[in-house]
Amino acid sequence: MPYGELARALGVKDVYLKREDQHKYGSHKGRSIPLMIKKYFKEDGKTDFVISSSGNAALAAIHAAQAHNRNNPSKIKLTVFVGKNIDPKKLKLLLLTVEDANIKIEQVEKPKQSAFQIDKDSATKILRQSTDDNALLGYFELAEELDKIPNLAAIFVPTSSGTTAQGLAEAFWTDNYLKLKNRPQIHIIQTNTCHPIAEAFVLSSPYEGEVSPRGGEVVRSLASAIVDRVAMRKEKVVEIIKTSGGSGWIIDDKQIMEAMNLVKETCKLAISTNSALSIAGLKKAALAGWQWNGPVVCLVTGM
Repeated sequence: MPYGELARALGVKDVYLKREDQHKYGSHKGRSIPLMIKKYFKEDGKTDFVISSSGNAALAAIHAAQAHNRNNPSKIKLTVFVGKNIDPKKLKLLLLTVEDANIKIEQVEKPKQSAFQIDKDSATKILRQSTDDNALLGYFELAEELDKIPNLAAIFVPTSSGTTAQGLAEAFWTDNYLKLKNRPQIHIIQTNTCHPIAEAFVLSSPYEGEVSPRGGEVVRSLASAIVDRVAMRKEKVVEIIKTSGGSGWIIDDKQIMEAMNLVKETCKLAISTNSALSIAGLKKAALAGWQWNGPVVCLVTGM
């Protein structure tokens, strides 16, 4: 829905917040993870799944697995690997969400490696959006919803692996899904501690605050979901963002907090640090002189 006071504060004609935090599976990952599980179950007969995540993807996978098991006689199993240093609030939410004995959450030192090992050594299927193009399909559905906004000019996407941005861009800018009416710019936003894709659009590098002064330890951003430093999708994401006329933006913690406060003041909404990246990115773009003749969408992605 549009938020006029926020738009005026940003100096933008129209701003819409796409509330993916209100999705039934908790976030924008609810567009993709359930579709992946459904595909691998129906087409490949997979019944065991594993995922390494401490946030939105894990939550979506738990919800999707439980929904499947409630509605199907053939049950599936899901293992969620989380790190030892997971945010206690996130861990509590994940544990409270589990209502099915076929789903387990395990804290390990190296979640991603643990998931890879199970995927390699057994019939278990890893749910990994960063490399699996089946993950893109769920975001085509999101694009179809956004296309209902007349004269949609741009979409700002908090970005880790780039899967969401690539899925949206392909839906709007290629012919492999539907011929949508709008051709919006796609803008990605990453943090000053993890920006392997966004840096392709920025001339200056490295960025202040990227590495702590304590001998190379990586500083963590408040937007803790932005963690993919490998960015396997980088080449494709950069190419299609340029095709769309969009860009990439790098945001620090101060800008995240300013965006959260701005949304609270103008929209009376409390959003997560990860969601705030989209508003912070739009603000930075507007201050840099970018202008749009139509509405701009900021994705509110979830926790």
